[in-house]
Amino acid sequence: MSQSRDLTTGPVSGHFRTLAVPMAIGMVFTTLYNVVDTFYAGMISTDAQAGLAISFQVFFVMIAFGFGLNAALNALVGKALGEKRGGQAKRIACQGITYSILASAVLAVIGFIAMPYLLAIVSEPGAYRAAGQSYLQVLLFAAPSFLVAFSANGILGAQGDMKSMQHAQIVSFFVNLGLNPLFIFGIPGVIDGIGFNGIALSTAVSQTGVMAFILYRVFTSDVMAHKQVAVFRPRAKWINQITQQALPTSFTMIVMMLAGFVVQYFLKGFGGAAVAAYGVGLRVEQLVLLPGFGLTGALLPIVAQNFGAGNYDRVREALWFCCKVGVVLMFCGSLVLWLAAPHAIAVFSDDPEVIRIGAQYLRVDGFILPVYIVLFAMNSFLQALQKPVYTLWVGIYRQGLAVFCFSWLFVRVLDLGTWSVWFGIAVAVVSGLGLSLWLSARVARQQIGGWRTPVQP
Repeated sequence: MSQSRDLTTGPVSGHFRTLAVPMAIGMVFTTLYNVVDTFYAGMISTDAQAGLAISFQVFFVMIAFGFGLNAALNALVGKALGEKRGGQAKRIACQGITYSILASAVLAVIGFIAMPYLLAIVSEPGAYRAAGQSYLQVLLFAAPSFLVAFSANGILGAQGDMKSMQHAQIVSFFVNLGLNPLFIFGIPGVIDGIGFNGIALSTAVSQTGVMAFILYRVFTSDVMAHKQVAVFRPRAKWINQITQQALPTSFTMIVMMLAGFVVQYFLKGFGGAAVAAYGVGLRVEQLVLLPGFGLTGALLPIVAQNFGAGNYDRVREALWFCCKVGVVLMFCGSLVLWLAAPHAIAVFSDDPEVIRIGAQYLRVDGFILPVYIVLFAMNSFLQALQKPVYTLWVGIYRQGLAVFCFSWLFVRVLDLGTWSVWFGIAVAVVSGLGLSLWLSARVARQQIGGWRTPVQP
């Protein structure tokens, strides 16, 4: 049986170490998983690789809802566990699993209907659009595998179990690595391959395995062992609570995707090398940020359980520990970017112009890595205190209005070349942190008496 981890006792630093490391390792293998798909698509054709890219942009909407459900169940189940209300935690977990099944069915139907129109927005008619549509048609059948796995992992995360998903992601990487060539090319003389659709089928099979394993871990966890009767039939009260928690986080992810379109809109005037440099720079940035993602991801269940238990001093301690350690880690990452930016870009491209522009982006990015980590910590803090709507407002400002306005100012008015877009992103991130800190301070005063321990009279 999977044992719940009581995050309301013991050293906070120890809990971060136990939770953050498996999460970061799992993210590494998720990144490698996507690299494998891109590699095999490139072996088929450039159109296949382009089709994979545009289909991911559409499927990302589904992934965004998965992130929302994960955060919602992490916060709701975690708070119930902190309150020592095991029966309620089990009810929320059961309702969350039901919710994810229903949501995946609805989103799959909407996906099949909207797919041609969405692909038309991000592509031109031709072979690569046809490849993207073919890929999505297979992948949408596996929608429950993604959403149910995200939801179930939120239930495990609330109990302090990050290792189950880490193990699942490692195994799924190797399964995908083996199934991709098998499904694409087949076995000569034995079975024919199915070409590009083999990548989608491999993803569907491996992710279904992830879902099955994570569900097994949930149903053998302490939460599901509670004597409270499991109720999977939808209940309006819990469905409403989950929706209120999940949708703001989901829409925040969608806004983040739209921000990429805004940046590319301003970059396209500087040529294809600038757009390519941004794409490569993002890959490098994400790799550097992985320890931060693990750290801020661990913050959510720690704060949720202690908030439910009324241990507000531990909530504050966890928040500031996360920020301080995260800033130190990101300063180290900044040094790497400042010193090795051209070399990092050169790993992915040998085009001198891409390397030059990409190095510009990473050197500006190096100044805001510590800002990112505090911003992500505030997002986890707000989600854990069940105020995720504020993360949506910050996202709309930072990744929508601010990126557009500041990029326009630097590109159109100050005319600083490609530096304009990088400065626009940086100012948007820094000002977004200011807004996030102000909103988080308000929530902290309302929910836990402020960021500082109240002075006793």
